[in-house]
Amino acid sequence: MTFNVPAHSANPAGKPAGRIRQKNEDAIIKAAEEEFARHGFKGTSMNTIAQTVGLPKANLHYYFGNKLGLYQAVLSNILELWDSTFNHLQVDDDPAEALARYIRAKMEFSRRHPKASRIYAMEVISGGEHLSQMLNQDYRAWFRGRAAVFEAWSAAGKMDPVDPVHLIFLLWGSTQHYADFASQICRVTDSARLSKRDFEVAGDNLVQIILKGCGLTPPVH
Repeated sequence: MTFNVPAHSANPAGKPAGRIRQKNEDAIIKAAEEEFARHGFKGTSMNTIAQTVGLPKANLHYYFGNKLGLYQAVLSNILELWDSTFNHLQVDDDPAEALARYIRAKMEFSRRHPKASRIYAMEVISGGEHLSQMLNQDYRAWFRGRAAVFEAWSAAGKMDPVDPVHLIFLLWGSTQHYADFASQICRVTDSARLSKRDFEVAGDNLVQIILKGCGLTPPVH
């Protein structure tokens, strides 16, 4: 789904969104993720982000009107990446294939974008004040649509009856854990860092545990 946040509201109307613009916006988002993950919203400076990207601060404000707009753009980007795999979930899909695909996609996001996941976690823990425009009626409708697919699968006997709301929460929490609590995992397992193979093994285990809990046979991977 698409999130309507005023991240670029200060941009002059009619400006073309060319490749250079997109490249700059991507670079700004990446630098902002680093700063917000390290210092939080209040401790992050637009000037520091501009210096990291190599743009004058005035140019940074051209793309994102203020720090709040940039922060909301970062949060919106996180949700878009997380939810894109589930956007086209259909009743006719095979439950085991669809759930396994989603788990592995979320695990890959945790591996590639751990800072983005931590920003979202910190925002939620602090009360989610800046998520109100994203977790709106449209998002709740999107959420209910995913839950309805799970209910239809259960009603058709494709999977065991489970509470779809709590299943979605389990999918979210278990996959994001490997980004948000990576330092804890490394200390417990005596690892310097989580490798790509670690994420793959973790994903395989989550697929096995969650799908078995839904009465499904995990697909061959």
